[in-house]
Amino acid sequence: MNEVELWRYIYDQVRRLKRVGWIRQDSVRRRRDQVFHVLKRPTDLNVSLVQHRFETASVEPQMDGGAIGQQMLEQSQLCPTRRLESLAKEIRLDMLTALGEAERYKQLFTEMPGLKARVEEDYLQARDRSSRLLGHLRAIENTLKTLVAA
Repeated sequence: MNEVELWRYIYDQVRRLKRVGWIRQDSVRRRRDQVFHVLKRPTDLNVSLVQHRFETASVEPQMDGGAIGQQMLEQSQLCPTRRLESLAKEIRLDMLTALGEAERYKQLFTEMPGLKARVEEDYLQARDRSSRLLGHLRAIENTLKTLVAA
């Protein structure tokens, strides 16, 4: 089972718990790190434990101390790489959103010049946000290059 399948399984279970009324989504909606509140178990709900839902990872043969140390070093280097790649995707999406927002404000200025005074501040904020996100993205991409080269 890979990470995507695990995420989908967990998400499906959360949806089921929400549908039966065992949990409630927090009133504040978040794109990430959504909070749910556990409620009392519904009395009409029958729960059964399902074991062996996922395949267990194959057991690797015994390794000597040097091989284990090398494997741990490789895993510790991969984890930050994955995290940075994920972060780069998120920032890229946010940056494209901010760029699209700034672009739309610019089009509105052209089409309806009377709006410029009202929404110019929003335009400037969107433009600044996209510039900051571009800087974040460059820093992460440079760090990824450094990690891969090492």
